[in-house]
Amino acid sequence: MNVECPLTTNTGTVVRLGHGSGGVMSQQLLRECVFPHFDNAWTKQEHDGARIPMPKGQVVFTTDSFVITPLFFPGGDIGKLAVYGTVNDLAMCGARPEYLSCSLILEEGLPFATLDRVIESMARAASETGVQFVTGDTKVVERGKGDGLYINTAGIGTMACPDAIEPRQIRPGDRIILSGDIGRHGVAVMAKREGLCFDSPLQSDCAPLHGAVRSLLDAGITPHCLRDLTRGGLATALVELAETARKEILVHEADIPVGDAVQGACEMLGLDPLYVANEGRFIAFIRPEEVDRALSILSRDPVGSGSRIIGKVGEGDCHQVILRNSLGCERLLYRLPGEQLPRIC
Repeated sequence: MNVECPLTTNTGTVVRLGHGSGGVMSQQLLRECVFPHFDNAWTKQEHDGARIPMPKGQVVFTTDSFVITPLFFPGGDIGKLAVYGTVNDLAMCGARPEYLSCSLILEEGLPFATLDRVIESMARAASETGVQFVTGDTKVVERGKGDGLYINTAGIGTMACPDAIEPRQIRPGDRIILSGDIGRHGVAVMAKREGLCFDSPLQSDCAPLHGAVRSLLDAGITPHCLRDLTRGGLATALVELAETARKEILVHEADIPVGDAVQGACEMLGLDPLYVANEGRFIAFIRPEEVDRALSILSRDPVGSGSRIIGKVGEGDCHQVILRNSLGCERLLYRLPGEQLPRIC
């Protein structure tokens, strides 16, 4: 792991030192804040990289960055989000998460207690999901240039099935399963950010998805495609997949679960819950003959207990998403020109 010039002072903050003073202070940050939480054979080597054992088979590699504000929100924090988000990206490819890297961009003046709390949260999430942090880096930027803390992660996993799970595998007739209610993460973060209070407190749906996916694969069910619903929400994910797969997708609005608190908040804020971010929800494209068994398996997993069929893939190749309401009226779903809620993950 590499660290650039951080120091914990008697005021409990991280500051930037002048040139040439980074060696001692780098070791101080590593030994006081990082190594106690990321304690394994690779970090103990204190080298520029990690030599890791990999099982035979295909490897999946992903990377992501997290710039959420505020750093702590109902149901999670930036540290937990960084681990779960990277693990979930691997899971959507059908991979078993194995190793993570972590790069921290720290703003001068960040309270040391905040950094320690975030890293402790990352360590708990890594232990829960069975992954190891094996390498990383830290940089410190001037006050006012980093908004507290940014995190970049990379993840490596091994394929848990022989078949590709990707958009181009989507087939006509596939049923689309949604793993639960939508919009809670985006609304919970926005409420915290803006100081909004609701009658029913909202918690982010931030959760790891690899267990639910592994349950399907272990049962011999290989989805044609999986996609976690993050920025842009359910609608954006469906539009992206329709365009990549060049398939028509039909979804039923009445079958898409939106909690009362989320619906009320979206109406008040002028948001469409279909486009609000999630961090613990996914969609699965499943063969029609396997969909009932898939629903039964997912219902036994905490993150999939609210799973339901919301639509199917049509026979046409017009690569569009059609939303049908309870009255039978239809409209097309599009990409938003921007994000409804910036800095949400």
